[in-house]
Amino acid sequence: MGSMQSNIVVGLDVGTTKTCAVVGEINNGDVDIVGMGSHPSEGLRKGVVVNIESTVTSLKKTIEEAELMAGLEIDSAYTGISGNHIQGLNSQGIVPIKEREVRRGDVRKVIDQAKAVAIPLDREVIHVLPQEFIVDDQDGIQEPIGMIGVRLETRVHIVTGATTSSQNIIKCAERTGLDVSEIVLEQLASSEAILSPDEKELGVLLMDIGGGTTDIAIFSNGSIKHTSVLALGGNHITGDIAVGLRTPTVSAEKIKKRYGCAFSSMVNKDETIEVPGVGGRAPGMYPRRQLCDIIGPRVEEIFSLVRRELIKSNCEGLIASGIVMTGGTALLEGLSELGERMFDLPVRIGYPTGIGGLVDVVNNPMYSTGVGLVLYGSKNRNGRGFTGKDSNTFARLSGRVKRWFEEVF
Repeated sequence: MGSMQSNIVVGLDVGTTKTCAVVGEINNGDVDIVGMGSHPSEGLRKGVVVNIESTVTSLKKTIEEAELMAGLEIDSAYTGISGNHIQGLNSQGIVPIKEREVRRGDVRKVIDQAKAVAIPLDREVIHVLPQEFIVDDQDGIQEPIGMIGVRLETRVHIVTGATTSSQNIIKCAERTGLDVSEIVLEQLASSEAILSPDEKELGVLLMDIGGGTTDIAIFSNGSIKHTSVLALGGNHITGDIAVGLRTPTVSAEKIKKRYGCAFSSMVNKDETIEVPGVGGRAPGMYPRRQLCDIIGPRVEEIFSLVRRELIKSNCEGLIASGIVMTGGTALLEGLSELGERMFDLPVRIGYPTGIGGLVDVVNNPMYSTGVGLVLYGSKNRNGRGFTGKDSNTFARLSGRVKRWFEEVF
């Protein structure tokens, strides 16, 4: 196996239910998927690392599998972050234009000014995402360089997270022998693989429903308006089934995937399912509708929390093209029907697009984040992306130097 070439980008999705690594090869701007590894993950709760050892173990297995399929050694990856410690806020900056013409330096300055918001010490900036630039009074500018004017303003969306969470993810990756190229918000990554430019322009709500979290991103006019993470996901549905049908969690998960439906009127009244008992008790027969009556309320709860976020962020009027649901839980039958009824908007299930190569291997909503991380990495690997990384990289390096001194002396 050769080591990693410069045109290879790896996305690492460290999720609550599974860890997956997607390997992409970039040729003239096209991304081909050349390998994938996936392994159940044990060390996370609600998107956050709670057990370093278990996380490292599942990461190692995932990476090995991906390396075998791709036929190369992986040494760095773009890694996703989630968890309800994630917070998004909008901010703005304004600077005078020095030479009457907007230069790259002016853009950097105005973004620096916009991200100079007071952030608590235990949090760090994960992304600074420019929404638009305003030159004098002309707004809605995406690319201001070269424009003539006196005053440059910008509106940005800043994503912050708990410093400890991202450090734990980096630590797990480093224990596996991986360098983290960048920590990326999971729904931002998913949006790269799922949403079309038209949807982002018209306005769309992306719901990435994973095992431990539901990640939300709202786009309008081509830029991101709001992000948040809810600590609810498919695992909560599985837990409800386990309790409601008195069956082990493992069986509950299988039953959910095989017979689950979020919209009970879609299910035939007479249909029954066999449910394994707990602790050696005999299996029981239950109507399938009963299963749906357990799943439905939990899905409704997730949707109503999303709706609350939508209202809180003042973005209700901005999502003309509707809602796109992705993530492993998006495969649940009846989800889009229930969503259309609750939100009164069109809903579609998002599968990864914009890739070539082993498309069928990753053609599943649960790989949206993994594929999205590869696409994000392919766009931002030349250092074009504006991120709050400079300070982190320095802190990480000085930390390494410090550790080295402690070890030596």
